[in-house]
Amino acid sequence: MMEHGREPNSQQALLEGYEALLSRTRLMLDSARDANWPALVDQESTYIMQAEQLAKLDAEHHLDADHRARKAGLLEQILANDLEIRERLIERRNELGELIGASQRQRNLRDAYGVREEAPTPPIDLHLSKRAP
Repeated sequence: MMEHGREPNSQQALLEGYEALLSRTRLMLDSARDANWPALVDQESTYIMQAEQLAKLDAEHHLDADHRARKAGLLEQILANDLEIRERLIERRNELGELIGASQRQRNLRDAYGVREEAPTPPIDLHLSKRAP
C-alpha cells in the first residue's frame, strides 16, 4: 500500500497529466482552426500516447474530492476541444467529398462527350518549321 505522504504527489501528477492532455488538445484545435491538417495528424499520435499513459495512471490512483473536481473541469475542457476538432474534421471531410464529386462529374462529362485529356503538345517554333524559299 502507498504511504499516505506520497498520495498527494501522485494526485498532483495525475492532474498534471490531464493538464498536459488539455494543452495538447489546444494545440490540435489551433491546427484544425488553421486548417493545418498535417500538424493535426502529427499531434494526434502524441495525444493518443498521452491519453493511454494517463488512463493507466488514472487506474492506479484515486483522487480526493478537490482533485476529482479539478479533473472534471479539465475533462470538460478536453471534451469541448475534442468536439470542435471533430466538427472541423467533418467539415474538411465534406469539402474533400465535394471536390472528389466535382472531379468525378468532370471525368464523367469528358467520357460522355468523348473528350480525352491529352498531354499538352509542345509549342511549335515557327522559325524552325518554315522552309527557306
